Amino acid sequence: MVSSEGLSAPLPPPQAATRQYGVTKPISTAGPTEADIQRTLELEKFLVDAGLYESKEDADKREEVLQRIGQIVKDWVKQLTRLRGYTDQMVEDANALIFTFGSYRLGVHGPGADIDTLCVGPSYVNREEDFFFILHNILAEMEEVTELQPVPDAHVPVMKFKFDGISIDLLYASISLLVVPEDLDISDVSLLYDVDEPTVRSLNGCRVADQILKLVPNIEHFCTTLRCLKFWAKRRGVYSNVTGFLGGVNWALLVARVCQLYPNAVPSMLVSRFFRVYTQWRWPNPVMLCAIEEDELGFSVWDPRKNPRDRTHHMPIITPAYPCMNSSYNVSQSTLRVMVEQFRYGNNICEEVELNKARWCALFEPYLFFESYKNYLQVDIVAADVDDLRAWKGWVESRLRQLTLMIERDTLGMLQCHPYPHEYVDTNKQCAHSAFFMGLQRKQGEKTQGQQFDIRGTVDEFRHSINMYLFWKPGMEIYVSHVRRRQLPPYVFPDGCKRPRPSRIMAQQQADKLPYDDGEVSVTGSGERHLKRKKDLDGVDVNQVMPLEKRQSLSPQPRDSVSPVIISDKASSASPEQSDKGFSMEVVESNKRTLLGETELEYASNSSTITNVTSKGSCDDAGFGSVAVSSEGNTRSVEGSSVGSNNPGYLQGDVCEADSESLSDNGCGNGNLQQDGSQEALEPNAAFGMLLNSNKGVNSEQKAVIRHV
Repeated sequence: MVSSEGLSAPLPPPQAATRQYGVTKPISTAGPTEADIQRTLELEKFLVDAGLYESKEDADKREEVLQRIGQIVKDWVKQLTRLRGYTDQMVEDANALIFTFGSYRLGVHGPGADIDTLCVGPSYVNREEDFFFILHNILAEMEEVTELQPVPDAHVPVMKFKFDGISIDLLYASISLLVVPEDLDISDVSLLYDVDEPTVRSLNGCRVADQILKLVPNIEHFCTTLRCLKFWAKRRGVYSNVTGFLGGVNWALLVARVCQLYPNAVPSMLVSRFFRVYTQWRWPNPVMLCAIEEDELGFSVWDPRKNPRDRTHHMPIITPAYPCMNSSYNVSQSTLRVMVEQFRYGNNICEEVELNKARWCALFEPYLFFESYKNYLQVDIVAADVDDLRAWKGWVESRLRQLTLMIERDTLGMLQCHPYPHEYVDTNKQCAHSAFFMGLQRKQGEKTQGQQFDIRGTVDEFRHSINMYLFWKPGMEIYVSHVRRRQLPPYVFPDGCKRPRPSRIMAQQQADKLPYDDGEVSVTGSGERHLKRKKDLDGVDVNQVMPLEKRQSLSPQPRDSVSPVIISDKASSASPEQSDKGFSMEVVESNKRTLLGETELEYASNSSTITNVTSKGSCDDAGFGSVAVSSEGNTRSVEGSSVGSNNPGYLQGDVCEADSESLSDNGCGNGNLQQDGSQEALEPNAAFGMLLNSNKGVNSEQKAVIRHV
């Protein structure tokens, strides 16, 4: 644990700088100044005061839980060995081991954090029946185990539960050994022999964590910096792998690379350099801690020259253990845009901190998501009870990233999405409820107006994919609707009510700064007919749309503002004056569910949607432009559709250059990076990513293709 009274680890000895960490030379080997040490003390004190460290009692309890789980899996394997007729000696030797990875293994977990664990068992104990059925039943019968949720179809199959109040994510890997030795070396490549890819991915969680700790110059400084950056990412709404941002291992790899570039820096320096480096990083150049190695085992490694799918990755962050993979394949164009904006924000704050114009607390100000956009998609998830909601919400949340990709695809990247990873709950609902939100805005720099984004078919396609859930139960429903900023429900605000609105002058000044409009949005089911919603989320019958005139009376708007207005099919027939000044929303839903054995697939789930958003109206939504992308029905042809990714070519080695505007904006010029008043030349092979030769790889004009099944 880092003490608030001083640096918890001494500076690395001078000879530590002689070793090169990573694939390139460091940008700077300079050590800290007295001011850097003081800023580090202040940063560490802030992290302690923020409650990011657990107490010794909590740490001891985690150790006890891990030992208890270790004994459970040993007994489980011995039981299976006996049932399958092995000799008494085999039963006695039968063994399974528990390894940790993720934040717990890296030493950056906080109070209440889950423990990522891996169970390694012998070859005759499989994942499908033995782990997800027999062990699941053993755990289900234990009083200490609660909230047990198996996820066998995940990219990395996992069983989630709480053991004596401690959250556990348990993976399983069956290796090609009849007996698992107590001194098993998890980093040994031979463990990957004759195993399937889910097993490789399960093993690599531990292998990657171990490699990271081996590849950083100072583990203590790395841990403090990573703890800081993870806290920052959560406060700024960019910590979520499932939503399309970055998860724990991604942030660990990014921080580790900065530690390699500044091997003698202390945490305050590393935090500042983190934002400086990644503000200038020229994505999709990959972040790598070591060279990508091929191996005789034949597993596919990340290489856009050979693998067409790798060319579509927007923010490659490569794992250091064989087989090297892109750990951030979930990142989309929209989420990358959001993260780059947040990097710039962090860089600006750190510059002020170094000039003594700001304190560290300014860096961790929460992101005001619901004040940043004029238009939002609201995804409401409901179920009959809490247990059903947990499973249903996990399924929907894992598919929300697809909605972002679909909108990017169907609007040719013109409508930008900002999925927010935080979950919101309306406690006034009679049923179990959870809601997620997505900010919508028009692509910056586009001037086209008078057209519209029609994503009705996109939403229908998304709902159709959601309704393919194999474990659906009555009461599990999803509602997708468009809301304007002034229509946001009170429960999304911390104090239960909306924040005070800025003055008209301030709003106009903010609108003047926006070089883009948000566009006209259409989100509804098949648009030719109106289907009546049986019940709304509260169970109240809704048989007709609120009249347009009543909606208009809620918020009269100035005539000279430019913003989206929600127009239903009924509203579209209203007079121009009504359309210009007011807004209305029509709920359209389909109430049919796909059942096994039926011959036709119907779009199920009482999914509420909206119709059109026009560039006319409200003053608080000024600047939402429009581009026409109409939907031709409920289903879409996905094959061959373009995401609009235009990845540049690649060259071996890291790239130090960035465009001159980016460099000048961040203290850089002519390839030199200014740090603490001095210019440090970036080597031609400096650490700004790896490029693969475009002559040997993908053409820079080739469009990326993503297929959705």
